[in-house]
Amino acid sequence: MSRFSFNPAPLAGLVIVTRQPLGDERGSLERLFCSRELASAGWRKPVAQINLTRTRSRGIVRGMHYQRPPHAEMKLVTCLRGEAHDVVVDIRRGSPTFLRWHAVHLSATEPQALLIPEGFAHGFQSLTEDVELLYCHSEHYAADAEAGLSPTDPTLDIPWPLPITTISTRDAGHPHVSDLFHGIEP
Repeated sequence: MSRFSFNPAPLAGLVIVTRQPLGDERGSLERLFCSRELASAGWRKPVAQINLTRTRSRGIVRGMHYQRPPHAEMKLVTCLRGEAHDVVVDIRRGSPTFLRWHAVHLSATEPQALLIPEGFAHGFQSLTEDVELLYCHSEHYAADAEAGLSPTDPTLDIPWPLPITTISTRDAGHPHVSDLFHGIEP
């Protein structure tokens, strides 16, 4: 019996993963990752890293991050605490949905995660205090492959649900999309 259900999002390869919790009078168990089951949703690699972000205040935006090939990565993003407005942008060169974004509401009280394939920039806004997101990455972090897009880029036109209270200097310095940006080969 599968512990997940999968719903494709409007951008090819992007999948909303819903966990199927098991529970009784003692509490519950949720499988957060299973390579065998997630393979049917597109996860094709071993987990190289697991990271946890903690965001203290509501309104903070992090992103839009990605790694360039050959370090392009898949991510499985799960909310462990609080709520987040999770956003991805398709940056795959030649994709019919190039530079389109999609957002998903992730919450610690809902058993959903977002499976993000290679070739997407990712970011989020904290909707509550004390948001914790768990990331499974298919590639190791490579500083020389790190890149990003500005989360406030008017070309992307991402409507953040709350007024933005904080963006790091690094994230604010990510470039806006220009005619010179042709995306990446995933």
